[in-house]
Amino acid sequence: MTQAEAAGAPAHKYLPIDIGGIDLAGPSQWLRTMLLIREFETTLDALSMSGKIPGGVHLSIGQEAVAVGIAAALEPQDLVACSHRSHHHAIAKGLTPRSVMAELFGKATGCRGGRGGSMHLGDMSIGFLGGNGIVGAGLGIAMGASLGSHLRGEDQVSVGIFGDGGANTGRTWESVNIATVWKLPLIIVCENNKYAVETQTERLTGGGSISRRAAGFGLPVRTVDGQDVAEMYRATHEARDRAACGEGPTFIEAKTYRYEGHDTGQIIRYRTAEEVEDWRGTKDPIQRLRIALQAVGGLADEAFDQMAQNARETVQDAIAFADESPFPDPSEATRDVTAVDLGLGNVR
Repeated sequence: MTQAEAAGAPAHKYLPIDIGGIDLAGPSQWLRTMLLIREFETTLDALSMSGKIPGGVHLSIGQEAVAVGIAAALEPQDLVACSHRSHHHAIAKGLTPRSVMAELFGKATGCRGGRGGSMHLGDMSIGFLGGNGIVGAGLGIAMGASLGSHLRGEDQVSVGIFGDGGANTGRTWESVNIATVWKLPLIIVCENNKYAVETQTERLTGGGSISRRAAGFGLPVRTVDGQDVAEMYRATHEARDRAACGEGPTFIEAKTYRYEGHDTGQIIRYRTAEEVEDWRGTKDPIQRLRIALQAVGGLADEAFDQMAQNARETVQDAIAFADESPFPDPSEATRDVTAVDLGLGNVR
Protein backbone atom coordinates (compact mmCIF):
# COMPACT_ATOMS: atom_id res chain seq x y z
CA MET A 1 0.00 0.00 0.00
CA THR A 2 1.13 3.58 -0.50
CA GLN A 3 2.03 5.95 2.31
CA ALA A 4 -1.06 7.96 1.45
CA GLU A 5 -3.21 4.89 1.99
CA ALA A 6 -1.63 4.15 5.34
CA ALA A 7 -1.74 7.60 6.92
CA GLY A 8 -4.08 10.56 7.22
CA ALA A 9 -7.52 11.19 5.78
CA PRO A 10 -8.05 10.15 2.16
CA ALA A 11 -7.66 13.10 -0.21
CA HIS A 12 -9.93 11.79 -2.97
CA LYS A 13 -13.72 11.74 -3.29
CA TYR A 14 -14.62 8.09 -2.80
CA LEU A 15 -18.04 6.71 -3.63
CA PRO A 16 -19.94 5.80 -0.45
CA ILE A 17 -20.85 2.27 0.58
CA ASP A 18 -23.63 1.18 2.91
CA ILE A 19 -22.70 -1.02 5.86
CA GLY A 20 -25.98 -0.42 7.67
CA GLY A 21 -27.51 -3.44 9.35
CA ILE A 22 -24.20 -5.30 9.46
CA ASP A 23 -22.48 -5.99 12.79
CA LEU A 24 -19.39 -3.75 12.70
CA ALA A 25 -17.16 -6.66 13.71
CA GLY A 26 -17.69 -7.97 10.20
CA PRO A 27 -16.60 -4.89 8.22
CA SER A 28 -13.70 -4.35 10.61
CA GLN A 29 -12.42 -7.84 9.86
CA TRP A 30 -13.05 -7.31 6.15
CA LEU A 31 -10.85 -4.23 6.26
CA ARG A 32 -8.04 -6.14 8.00
CA THR A 33 -8.18 -8.86 5.39
CA MET A 34 -8.26 -6.45 2.46
CA LEU A 35 -5.27 -4.57 3.87
CA LEU A 36 -3.42 -7.86 4.28
CA ILE A 37 -4.18 -8.90 0.69
CA ARG A 38 -3.13 -5.48 -0.63
CA GLU A 39 0.14 -5.52 1.29
CA PHE A 40 0.85 -9.14 0.32
CA GLU A 41 0.40 -8.48 -3.37
CA THR A 42 2.26 -5.17 -3.32
CA THR A 43 5.46 -7.07 -2.51
CA LEU A 44 5.16 -9.70 -5.24
CA ASP A 45 6.29 -7.97 -8.43
CA ALA A 46 9.67 -7.06 -6.95
CA LEU A 47 10.11 -10.58 -5.57
CA SER A 48 9.28 -12.04 -8.97
CA MET A 49 11.59 -9.69 -10.89
CA SER A 50 14.43 -10.47 -8.46
CA GLY A 51 14.03 -14.22 -9.00
CA LYS A 52 12.79 -15.04 -5.51
CA ILE A 53 9.49 -16.07 -7.08
CA PRO A 54 10.11 -18.23 -10.15
CA GLY A 55 7.98 -17.10 -13.06
CA GLY A 56 5.48 -14.28 -13.06
CA VAL A 57 2.46 -13.53 -10.92
CA HIS A 58 -1.03 -12.24 -11.71
CA LEU A 59 -1.91 -9.50 -9.23
CA SER A 60 -5.40 -8.63 -8.03
CA ILE A 61 -4.56 -5.28 -6.43
CA GLY A 62 -7.83 -3.33 -6.51
CA GLN A 63 -10.04 -6.43 -6.54
CA GLU A 64 -9.85 -7.28 -2.82
CA ALA A 65 -13.51 -6.56 -2.08
CA VAL A 66 -14.71 -9.30 -4.44
CA ALA A 67 -12.76 -12.02 -2.63
CA VAL A 68 -13.44 -10.76 0.88
CA GLY A 69 -17.15 -10.18 0.25
CA ILE A 70 -17.55 -13.71 -1.12
CA ALA A 71 -15.64 -15.40 1.70
CA ALA A 72 -17.48 -13.47 4.39
CA ALA A 73 -20.84 -14.76 3.17
CA LEU A 74 -19.88 -18.43 3.11
CA GLU A 75 -20.02 -21.16 5.73
CA PRO A 76 -16.79 -22.99 6.69
CA GLN A 77 -17.79 -26.13 4.77
CA ASP A 78 -18.38 -24.26 1.51
CA LEU A 79 -16.03 -24.64 -1.45
CA VAL A 80 -14.33 -22.09 -3.71
CA ALA A 81 -12.61 -22.58 -7.07
CA CYS A 82 -11.25 -19.69 -9.10
CA SER A 83 -9.01 -18.54 -11.94
CA HIS A 84 -5.28 -18.00 -12.36
CA ARG A 85 -5.62 -14.65 -10.51
CA SER A 86 -6.17 -16.24 -7.13
CA HIS A 87 -3.99 -14.75 -4.35
CA HIS A 88 -6.84 -12.63 -2.99
CA HIS A 89 -9.30 -15.52 -2.98
CA ALA A 90 -6.77 -17.83 -1.32
CA ILE A 91 -6.11 -15.45 1.58
CA ALA A 92 -9.76 -14.47 1.94
CA LYS A 93 -10.78 -18.14 2.14
CA GLY A 94 -8.28 -18.72 4.94
CA LEU A 95 -4.89 -19.74 3.57
CA THR A 96 -2.10 -18.24 5.65
CA PRO A 97 0.24 -15.69 4.09
CA ARG A 98 3.12 -18.00 5.02
CA SER A 99 1.70 -20.95 3.09
CA VAL A 100 0.85 -18.82 0.05
CA MET A 101 4.19 -17.01 -0.04
CA ALA A 102 6.13 -20.26 0.36
CA GLU A 103 4.15 -21.74 -2.52
CA LEU A 104 5.03 -18.75 -4.70
CA PHE A 105 8.70 -19.28 -3.79
CA GLY A 106 8.39 -22.95 -4.82
CA LYS A 107 9.14 -24.15 -1.31
CA ALA A 108 8.13 -27.40 0.39
CA THR A 109 6.22 -25.50 3.09
CA GLY A 110 3.87 -23.99 0.50
CA CYS A 111 0.19 -24.86 0.39
CA ARG A 112 0.84 -27.19 -2.57
CA GLY A 113 4.29 -28.29 -1.47
CA GLY A 114 5.96 -25.88 -3.87
CA ARG A 115 4.54 -27.61 -6.93
CA GLY A 116 1.62 -25.41 -7.91
CA GLY A 117 2.93 -21.86 -7.81
CA SER A 118 0.94 -18.69 -8.32
CA MET A 119 -1.76 -20.07 -10.62
CA HIS A 120 -2.43 -23.28 -8.69
CA LEU A 121 -2.82 -22.30 -5.06
CA GLY A 122 -5.14 -24.53 -3.08
CA ASP A 123 -5.92 -26.14 0.25
CA MET A 124 -8.60 -28.82 0.31
CA SER A 125 -8.66 -28.83 4.12
CA ILE A 126 -10.35 -25.41 4.15
CA GLY A 127 -12.45 -25.89 1.04
CA PHE A 128 -10.26 -23.89 -1.33
CA LEU A 129 -10.25 -25.99 -4.49
CA GLY A 130 -7.74 -23.63 -5.95
CA GLY A 131 -6.78 -21.48 -8.86
CA ASN A 132 -6.42 -22.78 -12.37
CA GLY A 133 -4.42 -21.75 -15.41
CA ILE A 134 -7.13 -22.88 -17.84
CA VAL A 135 -9.44 -19.99 -18.67
CA GLY A 136 -12.88 -20.62 -17.16
CA ALA A 137 -11.94 -23.98 -15.64
CA GLY A 138 -12.58 -22.87 -12.06
CA LEU A 139 -16.30 -22.69 -12.72
CA GLY A 140 -16.38 -26.22 -14.14
CA ILE A 141 -14.55 -27.54 -11.09
CA ALA A 142 -16.95 -25.76 -8.75
CA MET A 143 -19.94 -27.03 -10.73
CA GLY A 144 -18.68 -30.60 -10.35
CA ALA A 145 -18.15 -30.06 -6.64
CA SER A 146 -21.68 -28.69 -6.26
CA LEU A 147 -23.04 -31.75 -8.05
CA GLY A 148 -21.22 -33.96 -5.56
CA SER A 149 -22.65 -32.01 -2.62
CA HIS A 150 -26.13 -32.22 -4.15
CA LEU A 151 -25.94 -35.98 -4.64
CA ARG A 152 -24.68 -36.50 -1.10
CA GLY A 153 -27.40 -34.28 0.34
CA GLU A 154 -24.86 -32.10 2.14
CA ASP A 155 -25.30 -28.52 3.31
CA GLN A 156 -22.43 -27.32 1.17
CA VAL A 157 -22.38 -24.61 -1.47
CA SER A 158 -19.68 -24.16 -4.11
CA VAL A 159 -18.50 -20.90 -5.63
CA GLY A 160 -17.05 -20.89 -9.15
CA ILE A 161 -15.13 -17.74 -10.08
CA PHE A 162 -13.90 -16.76 -13.53
CA GLY A 163 -12.81 -13.56 -15.23
CA ASP A 164 -14.46 -11.60 -18.02
CA GLY A 165 -12.21 -13.36 -20.53
CA GLY A 166 -13.68 -16.64 -19.32
CA ALA A 167 -17.14 -15.36 -20.24
CA ASN A 168 -16.23 -16.10 -23.85
CA THR A 169 -15.37 -19.77 -23.42
CA GLY A 170 -17.80 -22.62 -24.02
CA ARG A 171 -17.00 -24.48 -20.80
CA THR A 172 -18.27 -21.53 -18.78
CA TRP A 173 -21.74 -21.59 -20.23
CA GLU A 174 -21.96 -25.38 -20.27
CA SER A 175 -21.44 -25.23 -16.49
CA VAL A 176 -24.06 -22.49 -16.10
CA ASN A 177 -26.54 -24.52 -18.13
CA ILE A 178 -26.03 -27.76 -16.19
CA ALA A 179 -26.19 -26.00 -12.81
CA THR A 180 -29.42 -24.27 -13.78
CA VAL A 181 -31.14 -27.37 -15.17
CA TRP A 182 -30.16 -29.53 -12.21
CA LYS A 183 -30.63 -26.75 -9.60
CA LEU A 184 -27.16 -27.27 -8.16
CA PRO A 185 -25.96 -25.44 -5.02
CA LEU A 186 -23.60 -23.20 -6.97
CA ILE A 187 -22.75 -19.51 -6.88
CA ILE A 188 -21.35 -18.33 -10.20
CA VAL A 189 -19.16 -15.23 -10.02
CA CYS A 190 -17.74 -13.38 -13.01
CA GLU A 191 -14.94 -11.15 -11.74
CA ASN A 192 -15.13 -8.53 -14.50
CA ASN A 193 -12.05 -6.29 -14.26
CA LYS A 194 -12.68 -4.78 -17.72
CA TYR A 195 -9.68 -6.32 -19.47
CA ALA A 196 -9.00 -9.81 -20.81
CA VAL A 197 -5.19 -9.54 -20.70
CA GLU A 198 -4.92 -6.35 -22.81
CA THR A 199 -8.28 -6.31 -24.56
CA GLN A 200 -11.27 -4.34 -23.34
CA THR A 201 -14.08 -6.72 -22.42
CA GLU A 202 -16.64 -4.81 -24.48
CA ARG A 203 -14.61 -5.36 -27.63
CA LEU A 204 -14.84 -9.15 -27.48
CA THR A 205 -18.17 -9.79 -25.75
CA GLY A 206 -21.05 -10.17 -28.16
CA GLY A 207 -24.17 -8.38 -26.98
CA GLY A 208 -22.14 -6.10 -24.75
CA SER A 209 -23.26 -7.54 -21.41
CA ILE A 210 -22.13 -10.64 -19.56
CA SER A 211 -25.09 -10.36 -17.18
CA ARG A 212 -27.63 -10.24 -20.01
CA ARG A 213 -26.00 -13.28 -21.58
CA ALA A 214 -26.29 -15.16 -18.27
CA ALA A 215 -29.95 -14.18 -17.85
CA GLY A 216 -30.78 -16.17 -20.96
CA PHE A 217 -30.14 -19.38 -19.01
CA GLY A 218 -33.05 -18.64 -16.70
CA LEU A 219 -31.25 -18.17 -13.38
CA PRO A 220 -31.20 -15.11 -11.12
CA VAL A 221 -28.52 -12.60 -12.18
CA ARG A 222 -27.02 -9.85 -10.05
CA THR A 223 -24.71 -7.13 -11.37
CA VAL A 224 -22.87 -5.61 -8.42
CA ASP A 225 -20.22 -3.03 -7.65
CA GLY A 226 -17.23 -5.27 -7.01
CA GLN A 227 -15.43 -2.37 -5.30
CA ASP A 228 -18.11 -2.32 -2.59
CA VAL A 229 -17.40 -5.16 -0.16
CA ALA A 230 -20.77 -4.76 1.57
CA GLU A 231 -22.69 -5.11 -1.70
CA MET A 232 -20.55 -8.10 -2.64
CA TYR A 233 -21.25 -9.68 0.75
CA ARG A 234 -25.00 -9.13 0.53
CA ALA A 235 -25.26 -10.53 -3.00
CA THR A 236 -23.24 -13.62 -2.09
CA HIS A 237 -25.15 -14.14 1.16
CA GLU A 238 -28.46 -14.06 -0.70
CA ALA A 239 -27.11 -16.46 -3.33
CA ARG A 240 -25.80 -18.79 -0.63
CA ASP A 241 -29.19 -18.89 1.11
CA ARG A 242 -30.91 -19.62 -2.18
CA ALA A 243 -28.51 -22.40 -3.11
CA ALA A 244 -28.71 -24.00 0.33
CA CYS A 245 -32.51 -24.11 0.11
CA GLY A 246 -32.37 -26.12 -3.10
CA GLU A 247 -33.37 -23.26 -5.38
CA GLY A 248 -30.33 -23.58 -7.61
CA PRO A 249 -27.52 -21.30 -8.75
CA THR A 250 -27.20 -17.53 -8.88
CA PHE A 251 -25.02 -15.61 -11.32
CA ILE A 252 -23.14 -12.58 -9.95
CA GLU A 253 -21.21 -10.24 -12.22
CA ALA A 254 -18.84 -8.20 -10.03
CA LYS A 255 -17.64 -5.02 -11.77
CA THR A 256 -14.10 -4.53 -10.49
CA TYR A 257 -10.68 -3.30 -11.63
CA ARG A 258 -7.04 -4.35 -11.38
CA TYR A 259 -4.61 -1.51 -10.85
CA GLU A 260 -1.59 -3.39 -12.15
CA GLY A 261 -0.91 -5.18 -15.43
CA HIS A 262 -2.10 -8.61 -16.40
CA ASP A 263 1.08 -10.20 -15.06
CA THR A 264 4.61 -9.43 -13.91
CA GLY A 265 6.50 -6.77 -15.84
CA GLN A 266 3.75 -6.01 -18.34
CA ILE A 267 4.23 -2.73 -20.22
CA ILE A 268 0.80 -1.11 -20.16
CA ARG A 269 -0.16 0.71 -23.34
CA TYR A 270 -3.78 -0.38 -23.56
CA ARG A 271 -5.24 2.00 -20.96
CA THR A 272 -4.46 5.46 -19.61
CA ALA A 273 -2.94 6.49 -16.31
CA GLU A 274 -6.01 8.73 -15.87
CA GLU A 275 -8.32 5.72 -16.01
CA VAL A 276 -6.35 3.92 -13.32
CA GLU A 277 -6.25 7.03 -11.13
CA ASP A 278 -10.01 7.49 -11.47
CA TRP A 279 -10.60 3.98 -10.11
CA ARG A 280 -8.02 4.44 -7.37
CA GLY A 281 -9.33 7.86 -6.42
CA THR A 282 -13.07 7.16 -6.40
CA LYS A 283 -13.68 3.42 -6.10
CA ASP A 284 -10.79 1.95 -4.09
CA PRO A 285 -12.41 -0.79 -1.96
CA ILE A 286 -10.14 -0.31 1.05
CA GLN A 287 -10.63 3.43 1.32
CA ARG A 288 -14.37 3.18 0.74
CA LEU A 289 -14.77 0.71 3.61
CA ARG A 290 -12.43 2.74 5.79
CA ILE A 291 -14.55 5.86 5.29
CA ALA A 292 -17.79 3.97 5.90
CA LEU A 293 -16.47 2.63 9.21
CA GLN A 294 -15.22 6.04 10.25
CA ALA A 295 -18.60 7.58 9.46
CA VAL A 296 -20.35 5.35 12.04
CA GLY A 297 -17.63 5.63 14.66
CA GLY A 298 -16.31 2.14 13.99
CA LEU A 299 -12.74 3.06 13.12
CA ALA A 300 -10.23 5.61 14.38
CA ASP A 301 -7.26 6.77 12.28
CA GLU A 302 -4.83 5.18 14.71
CA ALA A 303 -6.73 1.88 14.46
CA PHE A 304 -6.42 1.93 10.67
CA ASP A 305 -2.73 2.71 10.94
CA GLN A 306 -2.28 -0.25 13.30
CA MET A 307 -4.13 -2.55 10.89
CA ALA A 308 -1.81 -1.42 8.10
CA GLN A 309 1.25 -1.97 10.29
CA ASN A 310 0.05 -5.43 11.27
CA ALA A 311 -0.40 -6.29 7.59
CA ARG A 312 3.15 -5.16 6.79
CA GLU A 313 4.59 -7.21 9.65
CA THR A 314 2.60 -10.31 8.65
CA VAL A 315 3.79 -10.08 5.06
CA GLN A 316 7.42 -9.54 6.04
CA ASP A 317 7.14 -12.60 8.28
CA ALA A 318 5.73 -14.59 5.35
CA ILE A 319 8.62 -13.52 3.11
CA ALA A 320 11.18 -14.52 5.74
CA PHE A 321 9.43 -17.84 6.28
CA ALA A 322 9.40 -18.59 2.55
CA ASP A 323 13.00 -17.53 2.11
CA GLU A 324 14.18 -19.83 4.91
CA SER A 325 12.04 -22.82 3.90
CA PRO A 326 13.57 -25.76 2.03
CA PHE A 327 12.88 -26.65 -1.57
CA PRO A 328 10.90 -29.85 -2.17
CA ASP A 329 12.79 -33.13 -2.06
CA PRO A 330 13.00 -34.47 -5.65
CA SER A 331 12.52 -38.00 -4.34
CA GLU A 332 8.96 -37.04 -3.35
CA ALA A 333 8.02 -35.68 -6.78
CA THR A 334 5.30 -38.30 -7.24
CA ARG A 335 3.76 -37.90 -3.77
CA ASP A 336 0.04 -37.04 -3.93
CA VAL A 337 0.10 -37.34 -7.71
CA THR A 338 -2.73 -39.42 -9.15
CA ALA A 339 -1.89 -41.55 -12.17
CA VAL A 340 -4.68 -43.12 -14.18
CA ASP A 341 -3.82 -46.17 -16.26
CA LEU A 342 -5.55 -45.64 -19.62
CA GLY A 343 -4.67 -49.15 -20.76
CA LEU A 344 -2.72 -47.89 -23.72
CA GLY A 345 0.46 -49.87 -23.05
CA ASN A 346 -0.28 -52.48 -25.75
CA VAL A 347 -1.74 -50.13 -28.33
CA ARG A 348 0.19 -50.29 -31.62
